[in-house]
Amino acid sequence: MSNIPSFPYRLLWEERQVMSVANLTRLDAREFLDIAPRAHVRCEVTHYSLARANQALSDLRDGRVQGAAVIVP
Repeated sequence: MSNIPSFPYRLLWEERQVMSVANLTRLDAREFLDIAPRAHVRCEVTHYSLARANQALSDLRDGRVQGAAVIVP
């Protein structure tokens, strides 16, 4: 994997955490998706409309989101 280039934090809208969830191969993903239902893996997602994107950022920043926040059109 390549290094993440440096840039000013102000470009992240005051966010201070960068996480990667793509450190796997396609085969890893396929195997996981086969196993997930048997392992009772559950995803927790909070949906926000595009008009509520700022609310999503606020909720993430203040720890009010369990799981992932997803912006939908």
